[in-house]
Amino acid sequence: MTLGRAPNAEDSCLKNQQPPREGESLSSTPTFIYDSSDQEKGGSFVSQKKQREDLSDGRDSSGPDSDTIQDLSDRTDDEGANSNSKECENGLARQPSAATTIIDFPEGGLQGWLVVFGSFCAMISVFGLINSAAVFESYFSTHQLVNHSASEIGWIFSLYLFIVFFVGIQVGPIFDRYGARLLVAVGSLLVVLSLMLLSLSKTYYQIMLTYSVLGGLGGALLNCPAYGSITHFFNVRRGLATGVATISGGIGGIIFPIMLRSTLPSIGFPWSCRILGFIMLGLAVPANLFIKTRLKPKATHEKPKISHLLPDFSGFRDLRYAFSAIGIFFMEWGLFMPLTYIVSYAAAHGQDATESYLLLAYLNAGSVLGRVLPGLFADKLGRFNVVIITISLCVILVFAMWLPAAMNKSVLIGYAVLFGFASGSNLGLVPVCLGQLCDARQFGRYYSTAMMVASFGTLSSVPIGGALLEMGSGETGWRGVIIFSGLSYFIALACYTSARVLAVGFNPRTKF
Repeated sequence: MTLGRAPNAEDSCLKNQQPPREGESLSSTPTFIYDSSDQEKGGSFVSQKKQREDLSDGRDSSGPDSDTIQDLSDRTDDEGANSNSKECENGLARQPSAATTIIDFPEGGLQGWLVVFGSFCAMISVFGLINSAAVFESYFSTHQLVNHSASEIGWIFSLYLFIVFFVGIQVGPIFDRYGARLLVAVGSLLVVLSLMLLSLSKTYYQIMLTYSVLGGLGGALLNCPAYGSITHFFNVRRGLATGVATISGGIGGIIFPIMLRSTLPSIGFPWSCRILGFIMLGLAVPANLFIKTRLKPKATHEKPKISHLLPDFSGFRDLRYAFSAIGIFFMEWGLFMPLTYIVSYAAAHGQDATESYLLLAYLNAGSVLGRVLPGLFADKLGRFNVVIITISLCVILVFAMWLPAAMNKSVLIGYAVLFGFASGSNLGLVPVCLGQLCDARQFGRYYSTAMMVASFGTLSSVPIGGALLEMGSGETGWRGVIIFSGLSYFIALACYTSARVLAVGFNPRTKF
């Protein structure tokens, strides 16, 4: 069936991609497949209608042992679709992920949720450590690196995050074309190795090489497959599935600081790192067993070229994608100030150093709920709508609670829990929002490109915070850190609001 020109082709691009209404049979719903094989031309939409098969076990119709589906986008429409593609031409389709073989997404089943569990385990190795950075920062500043400035110590954590996201720009296209197996295996090995070598590190350059470089490379290889594999199994329920997987960062951020609070004074730094390494080794088993891909790469008659594995910057021609990527940059600027410095902030305001570790656990406890509940509501109310609400909450909390907190322990705990909830939802919804702007089979490419932009935010955020602390004495330095965090979140809010307005207009009731 060929689509003719709609009265408003731009609106039809969006309408054609909406999931069926509640109670409507999928078997009677045409599936619109986005053909992005020629991105220079904007792609086209092809309508296919077929009977739904029972895919609750996560397998496709090609056989019980298959874990991939047949690419259904080989055909192109030369008449009506070309007119639509001209209206939709902005680098990306308005909502192509929803247009990618809706009928063929299992939306759960044993295999789908095992993929979520594998991603959960992989993300603990990456974001569990990131969310425990404040403990390492506080410990390094009073032990191995006591003679180094706050800004110098900050570069350790910024470089780690930079490598995780920047190297991912190459990992994404490799994941799209070759799958997750080798990436996850090598990434798991590097994460474990980095912690074991960190236990032997005593100088600045040794910590930089083991924690930042080796650990960052391992995290980069795990990050994109952990998110990308979920997009192969979920579409309508993608927000919930991604939220469930990303609570791992919050859980790791609860368990690791509490564990380190006990082990650092009793058994010392070396064995504390080794225990973390053994935990990561155990988590690597389900991550390697269950993370897998299901959608084949875009069909092409050409042999694989090096250009197929390179980052794709064409998406930035779409202002919705460009604003979203820039918003992530400023979100990273705002996020890693409290994540890295909140323990030192509490210690500087009268709390015992080991007791202040619990503050990070409170923050991550809030983020556990923040990664699941907003993801559930996002599937119902719109992914961009919910992320705009939670970013707004971050701005309010930074200025209304953290800025005046000072010596008030109760206010600081309340801020940690509420900010954890709001910021956790930001991290969980960012990949879902990006996935709404690209074809699921090219998620790795577009996600890694956006995170490359964010990597420069993570590289500079913590050192900027350290420099602000050194510029002012006492409360002046801390006030500068807090205001910088709040303003960064405000700019991120403006970016995501702009992306949404460009996509669906100003009506707040529109689901997007």
